[in-house]
Amino acid sequence: MAVARAVAVLAVAKPSTVLAGGVQTNRLHKFKPLCFSTTTTSPSSRKLILYSKPGCCLCDGLKEKLQDAFSLSGPHSLNDVDLQIRDITSNPEWEKAYQYEIPVLAKVLSDGTEETLPRLSPRLGVELLQKKIAAALGEQ
Repeated sequence: MAVARAVAVLAVAKPSTVLAGGVQTNRLHKFKPLCFSTTTTSPSSRKLILYSKPGCCLCDGLKEKLQDAFSLSGPHSLNDVDLQIRDITSNPEWEKAYQYEIPVLAKVLSDGTEETLPRLSPRLGVELLQKKIAAALGEQ
């Protein structure tokens, strides 16, 4: 099922709160120049989920690096990737599954299921982070 969405994004976007299936999540929009458009999520779009929680310094560090990685161009560009940030404290199932593991990145497969990606070192540079994520998303 395609979902229509309106996106208002600044060059430096901040996460915003949206409702998804009655559960509060944070959505980190793609980083584009100021624009407003209504689009339909395409089935070919690559999707990533970041499970995190407020006050987690590792989560905050990864969010910053992801923001930088999404703004890079080149052969490993993540421009077509939709990133959804989920606060595990808003869902008991997420909290139980990830409370000792966050931050956790998962890719959404074409059938809608999630596959957890290998843990990324907090010491990775932005370019290497971008390359590793692009490679993991290309394995679908």
